[in-house]
Parts: sequence; structure tokens; C-alpha cells
Amino acid sequence: MQPMPHQLMGYDRAITMFSPDGRLLQVEYAKKTVRQGSTAIGIVCNDGVVLITDKRIIEKLIVADSVEKIFEIDTHIAAAAAGIISDARVLLERSQLKAQQHKVTYDTDIDTLSIVKDICALKQMCTQSGGLRPFGVSILVAGVDNQGPRLFETDPTGIYFEFKATVIGEGEPEVEEMLNEEYKENMNIEDGLKLGIKALMKTIGKDFNVKRIDAAYITSKERQFVSVNKEKLDRIYKEMKNKK
Repeated sequence: MQPMPHQLMGYDRAITMFSPDGRLLQVEYAKKTVRQGSTAIGIVCNDGVVLITDKRIIEKLIVADSVEKIFEIDTHIAAAAAGIISDARVLLERSQLKAQQHKVTYDTDIDTLSIVKDICALKQMCTQSGGLRPFGVSILVAGVDNQGPRLFETDPTGIYFEFKATVIGEGEPEVEEMLNEEYKENMNIEDGLKLGIKALMKTIGKDFNVKRIDAAYITSKERQFVSVNKEKLDRIYKEMKNKK
């Protein structure tokens, strides 16, 4: 007699129930949701940190500028998400509030890791409390603090890791391979933007369009969030296209 799948035995019906082989199936489903989300890339450069995302705008009647995939948490911290963006918005609005409370209380900018830990604490709580579901989103948090430019990835379990360059979303396998091959620690923000756009050109293919790309960076010197305008993205895209 064939053993019954864990789904049929009900181990995926409650977030607090472990399967016999030690898995939380609801959390694994949340991770699958992230892998279906649009691609987001983070790259640490020698003069700052870069975030590049695919807004995945397929419907031509949508106003492209109304789709937000990169969020400013504070002037020196930004985030990008893949998965259920409404989940990300709740987490990041909480982070914006925490950053402002820290500034009012201590008269100094909050460090990047404190924001990451706060996000992950709430994510983790939702993996062990009955009646809740996990946040179906992974978030890249990029910032510049007293330790320089930093990039963290958080997943639905509440785990976080610091990276030099990383990717989340549907294009993860292809982009991760490219980052491993082409990332260099001495690259500047311009180089980071070029690498990110090149990676998205590869994953999106013939449907690539600058209008569906969102990018931002924070420089180490000014510690200021800067959204990259479409003219600059278009110039970099044409340069990358001409190199082919």
C-alpha cells in the first residue's frame, strides 16, 4: 500500500503542525509563492548599494509608474520584494515607522540590521501561531550605515542572510548564475545597474521593456535614496543591447 501524501493527511492545514519528516508545509508553500513573484536583484557596490526589479507589467492599460516594487524605508535604507506585494507593504510600512521612531528617540539613523531583524521577528512569529498564515513574501533590504553598504535577504520563515549580491523571485536560477559569474566587489553603482539590467534582459527575453524595470540606489557618501529615472535606464539598456 502506497503511503498517503502529507497533504492528504492534513499536515498542511495548520501552520503549527509539523509533518512526520519535520517540515512545515504552509511555510514551504509560502516559499513557492515567492518563486512565482517578479524578479528583484540587489547588488553591493564599492560606492553604495543597488536594487533592480521587474515590475512585470503585462496589461498595456496599466500606468507603469503606479506599480511600486522598490520601497524607501528611510533616506538611507530601501527594500524590494517578491511574492505577495500586499504582504510586503504591511511589513515595510512597519519598518518605516520603526525607522522614524528610532530617529526621534535617539536622534540618529537606524542601522540596516535592526530593520531586518524586526521584519524577520514578525515573519517568524507567523510560523508558530495558530490562526495565522506565513507572510508570502521575500524582501531584499539594502542600506548604508556605519558599516558601509549592506544587503540582506529575508524569506517567509524569518531567516535572513547578508549578501554581496542576490536575487529573489521567478528569475532566481538564471540571475544567481550570472551574479556568481560576473559580480566583482570593485564594481561601482553604474556597473551594478548594468549587471542588473543585463540579468533581467536574459530572464525576461523578448518581452523586456525599460518601462517594466524599477531601479534605485543608495550611495555610501550621501547615504541618500535615489530612484533611477527612465532616461538613465534606457541609456544603459541601449548600451547593453549594442554590446550583444
